[in-house]
Amino acid sequence: MNIFISNLTYAITDGDLQDLFGEYGDVDSAKIIMDRETRKSRGFGFVEMSDNDAAKKAIEELDRAEYDGRVINVKEATPRPERQGGGNRGGGNRRRF
Repeated sequence: MNIFISNLTYAITDGDLQDLFGEYGDVDSAKIIMDRETRKSRGFGFVEMSDNDAAKKAIEELDRAEYDGRVINVKEATPRPERQGGGNRGGGNRRRF
């Protein structure tokens, strides 16, 4: 199960998430999302756990819990909606005669 965590302090690392969720079961991956330009944390991340029961328990117990001085939000991640076209990349709705 993929888990979304938000309202994290900017000092949190991938390892911190790994440790936090590791208390509930095996963590397949833990990733803090970084800003491309500044290379600083964006304040949210994702954890992947293969045991759905362990993941659900982690979500239940960690959602709205205080972690590193902040109340974090934890929920099952939902797939990112597909981006619609747009932009000026050519093609599109041009009329051809």
